[in-house]
Parts: sequence; C-alpha cells; structure tokens
Amino acid sequence: MGMRMREVPAQDRPRERLLDRGAEALSDRELLALLLGAGLVGQDAVELAGRLIAQHGGLYALSRVPAHELVASLPGVGPAKAARVAAAFQLGRRAAVQQAPARRVSGSADLAAVASPLLRGLRHERAVLVTCDGAGAVVHASVLTDGASDRTLVPIRDTLARVLALGGVAFGVAHNHPTGRLTPSEADRLTTSRLAAGAEAVGLRFLDHVVVTDEGWRRVPPD
Repeated sequence: MGMRMREVPAQDRPRERLLDRGAEALSDRELLALLLGAGLVGQDAVELAGRLIAQHGGLYALSRVPAHELVASLPGVGPAKAARVAAAFQLGRRAAVQQAPARRVSGSADLAAVASPLLRGLRHERAVLVTCDGAGAVVHASVLTDGASDRTLVPIRDTLARVLALGGVAFGVAHNHPTGRLTPSEADRLTTSRLAAGAEAVGLRFLDHVVVTDEGWRRVPPD
C-alpha cells in the first residue's frame, strides 16, 4: 500500500506546494486532488484524481463530462466532489472568454474567436450570444441556451430582447456541434435567416451566425 496523504511531509503535499511554488508546480492529478479535497479509505486524493483522469481518457476528456455523470463514476466521487470539478472547468472556460484574442467583431472569424471558449469541450448543444456596440466592440458574450433538447436552440425573440436589454447595437450568434461536424444543418440556416429578419425589424445589425467545434468553425449562411 502506498503512502497516505497524512504521511506525506507537509512541504510535499499539493496544497502546501501550490502555496509555496505556485499552481504551475503541480501535476494535473495534484491540481484535481485539491478540488476533490479527500480520497477514500486506502486511497488518497491524488490517487483518486489520477484514477478519475485515467478513467475518462485524459484531462481534456474529463473536462467535457457533465457533473451528474461524474457522480459515482468512481467510488469516492460523490455530488460535492463532482460539482467542484465541473465548476472549476466551467470557470476556466469563462476566464478564457475574457482573454479571447478578438474583442472587436469585424467578421465571422472574430465572432468565432470570442464565442469559442464558451463552446468548445462540451458534449451537449449550446448557443452563445455576442453583443456589440456600433463599432463592433464586444459589450457582452454569454450563454444563450444550454442543452436545448425540448426548445429552440436559438430563440429569436429572446435573443433580440437580450441584445436590446444590454444596450447593444449589433450582435452575432454561435453554437456548437458536439458531434464535431461543421456542416450547418437546414435548421441552422433557417435560424440565420430568422435572426437577420428579426434584427432588421427592430433596428439591430446582425453580424453573423457560426458553428463551432473543437477543431474549427464555419459560417452558417441563410436559408
């Protein structure tokens, strides 16, 4: 049996090492262990973290697993641990949005760059709304809908209402294809047409609609 966490010298424990040397000094499983907080009988948090990463095929694959699937995926991973792990990955995605390379949308590529951090690495469908001012500067980028299995992924009226509420002048929409397929569907193309028509009716400028996958993006033309 390996050494338990309480038997490890304090200066070598993940939390103490992070505080002393910074998060960059820790391995993936040590960082994950800090989120898990504790292991279980006969297995410390670092060992449990390593098993969790391995079971899901790596850290990136783990980042795509919904919290409810993490629960009891291994003995010792309950609702509290699963929620902390899922929350950490989501915070990472949101932080990435703030560092998006394009903070002004002048074309489809800029729209994809701003929206991608909120769309990549997901196993469910999501739509993102990017609201801009008259010069194309990003006012706000946020999730529009999530996992829309029983409703329209991009509700036209709600989208326009949110842009107006944010004081936006222009907007673009992006959504993901969890399958990795970049080809827009007929429904995607129809959504583009409806967004363009709705924007014109209320005096907004519709910038574009793009599909984003983990490998790239593609513009969705109107129907």
